[in-house]
Amino acid sequence: MKTALLLATLTAVELLASAATAGTLDDVKARGMLNCGVNTGLVGFAAPDANGNWTGFDVSFCRALAAAVLGDPKKVNFLPTTGDNAFPMLKAAKVDLLERNSTWTFTREVDLKLTFVGVNYYDGQGFLVPKKLGVSSAKELGGATICLQPGTSNEVNLADYFKSHNMTYTLVPIRDDTEGKQKFLAKACDAYTTDVSALASMRATLENPQDYVILPEVISKAPSGPVVRQDDPQWASVVRWTLYALIGAEEFGITSANLEELSKGTDNPEINRLLGSQGDLGTMLGLDKDWAKRAIAAGGNYGEIFEATIGSSTPIGLARGLNAQWTKGGLMYAIPFH
Repeated sequence: MKTALLLATLTAVELLASAATAGTLDDVKARGMLNCGVNTGLVGFAAPDANGNWTGFDVSFCRALAAAVLGDPKKVNFLPTTGDNAFPMLKAAKVDLLERNSTWTFTREVDLKLTFVGVNYYDGQGFLVPKKLGVSSAKELGGATICLQPGTSNEVNLADYFKSHNMTYTLVPIRDDTEGKQKFLAKACDAYTTDVSALASMRATLENPQDYVILPEVISKAPSGPVVRQDDPQWASVVRWTLYALIGAEEFGITSANLEELSKGTDNPEINRLLGSQGDLGTMLGLDKDWAKRAIAAGGNYGEIFEATIGSSTPIGLARGLNAQWTKGGLMYAIPFH
């Protein structure tokens, strides 16, 4: 009787432990959909078309993650978030991750208890001005009116930059990018300031983008990437290593064109481990051996995604810069797969 009672007790404890450790990965699998928090509409990064189909750099990562976890890059719910509600939505588990050009900072990780799993875009704050303004440097903006969203890190960066250069400015507050664009075009401000990626995206949507210029100064560091809650290290690992799979694939020369051939096996053990022909990396993540192969197949490696969505041949027109591979003068660097 005592043995039976002990077994029953142990079983109950095991069930409770299992329930306690069940996390986001299990939720996503059970739901059959990935809930990805994205920008409300940032052309090139995350924006819906007239039919509600989302495309862009950040969207492509969400699709790669869905392919890795669920086997289908289409199994994603894209949930638009704003600067005000993005982190609360993540903390309330209304989204499984944020992939919306959110800058990685000390307070966002430590105080908000969030985990930035890695950097997928090295950005920085810049200035967009009309060519007619006749300035070629941010150092010539003394006394200018500047459109900016208050309460953001950009506000602090702007104040620091102008103070360090002994310049004054007048802040024109905006609620969001939409209002900022409207005020900028209405000439309510001389310059618009936010991350350079967002400025490039906004300029691409203007009627005459050639009439506007992004000034050369980048006045802050703004590394951005996927964000998850701190209470689920397994899910953080899944998201982190999916990101590194895409970055590593570019470094290894794995592309959407040669993926199938390379997945049969190569002379490079690290490629074999990544693509599942050797070892059990997928099992360690709670996935199968083809998780990374599916992630890469969804939209190509990191470089392919970059060039297709925001690269120099797109209307966004961003150069790789710091987002080039570390072997080509950039900062993109995948952690080893072993």
